[in-house]
Amino acid sequence: SCRWIKFEEKVEQGGERWSKPHVATLSLHSLFELRTCIEKGSIILDMEASSLPQVVEMIVDNQIETGLLKLELKDKVTYTLLRKHRHQTKKSNLRSLADIGKTVSSASRMFTNPDNGSPAMTHRNLTSTSLNDISDKPEKDQLKNKFMKKLPRDAEASNVLVGEVDFLESPFIAFVRLQQAVMLGALTEVPVPTRFLFILLGPKGKAKSYHEIGRAIATLMSDEVFHDIAYKAKDRQDLIAGIDEFLDEVIVLPPGEWDPAIRIEPPKSLPSSDKRKNMYAGGENLQMNGDTPHDGGHGGGGHGDCEELQRTGRFCGGLIKDIKRKAPFFASDFYDALNIQALSAILFIYLATVTNAITFGGLLGDATENMQGVLESFLGTAVTGAIFCLFAGQPLTILSSTGPVLVFERLLFNFSKDHGFDYLEFRLWIGLWSAFQCLVLVATDASFLVKYFTRFTEEGFSSLISFIFIYDAFKKMIKLADHYPINSEFKVDYITHYSCACEPLDPVNSSLLNGTTVPSADELFYSSAEMDNTTIDWSSLTTKECLKYGGQLVGNNCDYVPDITLMSFILFFGTYTCSMALKKFKTSRYFPTTARKLISDFAIILSILIFCGIDALVGVDTPKLIVPSEFKPTSPERGWFIPPFGGNPWWVYLAAAIPALLVTILIFMDQQITAVIVNRKEHKLKKGAGYHLDLFWVAILMIICSFMGLPWYVAATVISIAHIDSLKMETETSAPGEQPKFLGVR
Repeated sequence: SCRWIKFEEKVEQGGERWSKPHVATLSLHSLFELRTCIEKGSIILDMEASSLPQVVEMIVDNQIETGLLKLELKDKVTYTLLRKHRHQTKKSNLRSLADIGKTVSSASRMFTNPDNGSPAMTHRNLTSTSLNDISDKPEKDQLKNKFMKKLPRDAEASNVLVGEVDFLESPFIAFVRLQQAVMLGALTEVPVPTRFLFILLGPKGKAKSYHEIGRAIATLMSDEVFHDIAYKAKDRQDLIAGIDEFLDEVIVLPPGEWDPAIRIEPPKSLPSSDKRKNMYAGGENLQMNGDTPHDGGHGGGGHGDCEELQRTGRFCGGLIKDIKRKAPFFASDFYDALNIQALSAILFIYLATVTNAITFGGLLGDATENMQGVLESFLGTAVTGAIFCLFAGQPLTILSSTGPVLVFERLLFNFSKDHGFDYLEFRLWIGLWSAFQCLVLVATDASFLVKYFTRFTEEGFSSLISFIFIYDAFKKMIKLADHYPINSEFKVDYITHYSCACEPLDPVNSSLLNGTTVPSADELFYSSAEMDNTTIDWSSLTTKECLKYGGQLVGNNCDYVPDITLMSFILFFGTYTCSMALKKFKTSRYFPTTARKLISDFAIILSILIFCGIDALVGVDTPKLIVPSEFKPTSPERGWFIPPFGGNPWWVYLAAAIPALLVTILIFMDQQITAVIVNRKEHKLKKGAGYHLDLFWVAILMIICSFMGLPWYVAATVISIAHIDSLKMETETSAPGEQPKFLGVR
């Protein structure tokens, strides 16, 4: 009638299905009665038996020896205990023959329930199969039971049998621990070997009370501390001490202030039972309130004691240690990925980096007038990402363009423009100096400073990075509204009054309007030199052409572009809202778990695709990214290799070391803070970190990117954390109601 793995599940009224798992609420009285039962009943520890009839016979004989049971009741008790068990999973019309015509008191159906044996039907022949068919082999529907999946490996059962009978004057109580766990056939709902048995048969009239005692022992057996005690107990006193320990920790809810019918939901996270175990073990290492040991994972830096951050004091010492630490895992990094979970992580990270490269490429193109654009962003992400993943110390970190680098590029471009420097060449020298400074930091083991980063530094830096991107998105949106203003005075009825025409600036040329030739746009393009001797049809020109030929736009509708700003806002907020909603889909009530997880993993790309589709359907001329159709730099003014000399005066090559110092600080902070967040203890990573090796590769890749005029790349906090989340492993089997345990990262 009930079962526990960790939380209690009851057979619902009507006996067709199990209830939701809930916290077992016991009455205090039943615990005291249970304590009395253990004090008075038969306690047989390490019984050697291989089948239920054997177990029952030994218990009954033990009770007769100790004078707890009269000899003439032996057969009746044995018969009762060996009756066939009926589980809730079997529909009621499948009752065994033995049950027909007998009344079953519902209270006597505990965990695995003997039915009331009516003595009138007692058969002396205990081996008669029609009535006592307890077989040691699991039955067919036991093997088919899906509940098996929920059980941890090597689980053992503890069976609690309670019931009322009319032939006993005093209760028949036994607690048995078997020497070896034994398959007792259909006694348990699923084929699990039984290790413990608790039996309580009592005189009629107290069924409710027996049921509560049964629930009490079952709850105790599912309690971590008590179940350890039950396995190790040497005698009755140990069990009683275990119950007392449990009673010490029990909290009573007063009857008038709480409704016992309410089922308490299992908590999200359970308190650890280690403290109770320590107290029970002898309590030497008890901690008073307030002087709990420092837990590195949450408060301070907590990175101090990991060996990756020990200072060696030798030239490149840390780098050499990193390489030695990573080398043994090089092959396993490949074959560990042969898992379906890795496939979804690959797709997820691919889409995350692509969307990031697009966003970043677009923002960078705006900031540098397309000196670096989407194509450079893509190429850079591909080259640096691939090299870093293959050779770095922590391949879980994903390189990407980050906010601070974007801000620096924008400042650098504007500075070069204002002072007439060649931007890409200036940037190349800054990159070279910065890479050199990073290599110096690697050689001197400077990464050991990371252990002084506190959680506060990490959170602050992550916020800055997120803020820069959010700020840029809004800034771009507001710029759009400037570019394509909305006509707030517009009235649908006055549509006939709106116009915009192209007219020549001085009226002298207006005589040309009745000219004969109307040039096409292309002809116009080439004929600008001979403009004077061509007649222009002003009314057929486009806006750009009109302004090019010195015309002017006249009319009350010339400043406005319909729909673009509004449509862009819809796409902007729609994409965001949609991706957030799909991200939260994991916890919604629709679809099975796997479908929900898939949708939430691919939330961002799904919403981007949905809104690109909407944009294409509506067909408003919203601004699009410039992506070249062939493989060549976005800006026609540059190539794939940036020449290091010739564009700037000689002193700029040396002066570049100063801004390079800022870049170095930026890259060191960005790279190492992300690495620290990725390598946190709570992620339970197995293969060690490589702070020095990571920085070494970031410096080398910076040299390559500077020469090719590609953006600089460092570890991106947000994507790296998403990467770790997508590779987290949890326990496959968890008790009903229990949150799956986190095992580590694949």
